[in-house]
Amino acid sequence: MLPRISVVIPVKPGGEVRALSGIARATYPEELLEVLVAYGRQPSVQRNMAAREARGEILYFLDDDSQVAPDFLERVAQHYQDERVAAVGGPSLTPAGDNALQRAIGIAFASKVGGGGVRNRYRKSGSARFTSDSELILCNLSFRRAIFLAHEGLDERLYPNEENELMDRLQQEGHLLVHDPELAVVRSQRPTYRAYVKQMYGYGRGRGEQTLIAGKMKPVSLAPSLFLIYALLVPFLQSAFFALPLLGYLLVILAASIQGAIDGRAAALFPRLLLVYPTLHLVYGAGVLRGLISPRYRGGQQTHWEVEIQRLNDIKRSTFSVQRSPE
Repeated sequence: MLPRISVVIPVKPGGEVRALSGIARATYPEELLEVLVAYGRQPSVQRNMAAREARGEILYFLDDDSQVAPDFLERVAQHYQDERVAAVGGPSLTPAGDNALQRAIGIAFASKVGGGGVRNRYRKSGSARFTSDSELILCNLSFRRAIFLAHEGLDERLYPNEENELMDRLQQEGHLLVHDPELAVVRSQRPTYRAYVKQMYGYGRGRGEQTLIAGKMKPVSLAPSLFLIYALLVPFLQSAFFALPLLGYLLVILAASIQGAIDGRAAALFPRLLLVYPTLHLVYGAGVLRGLISPRYRGGQQTHWEVEIQRLNDIKRSTFSVQRSPE
């Protein structure tokens, strides 16, 4: 028997909900599907409030621009037939029509040199499998609603990395997580270099804050920060010997950029990858240090912004009429 599924989409006030066009083509029975659009400025709070109002057994979180396949709900429902499974998700892929910078960012995220252990969040690789939070991403992630609410949902002090903190807790209790490459959504990367820098700094800061909340450090998470400190110290070191690791790093970036341009079949990707890779490592590393040293929640719980939730009962008719929140 198919479960009832509630799709939850957090959106900024006045924001466009492009994900609705794909959801409207979903082949899942309409009577078992509801869509909740949560308007606000604090995504963790928006998702939690929508989860409490949802009527479905499964919560499926998408971002406002996540483009889904028509059968995505059937696929996710299959995985929840196993009662041990608490969360199911898939990767976020970069559209082929994105500009050169966006495509370079997508290539970097999906590579060993850039994405490293989390690269499967950004590429289709292998078949459906049990996994950890390293392969799951909140723009394309579902949870059993009962388990989600029993754990008080997402930690509202965190954004981003709130889903990682929750999934860590679930795994510690023996729940299973599933990554299904065929559940992929398509989402554009940041359109400008400035937006990309802000994104990587935010990702790093969220990881640092999550580390403090969890009380444990994943050594790989600290590697970019250590490399940043090393790179800043190199000019002050007396011996050229200490610059050899930096030279090796630059050669790796050069090779990865060439390979990325070849794989992407566009020479314009090469200079952008030369910029995107170091930015990913260094800015992320700076964000981690900031999160560890000065977490945003130090003074207590963050201010809760007002959240408005719209329930779209007839998604096929509402897709193009409910695009913006009321003034």
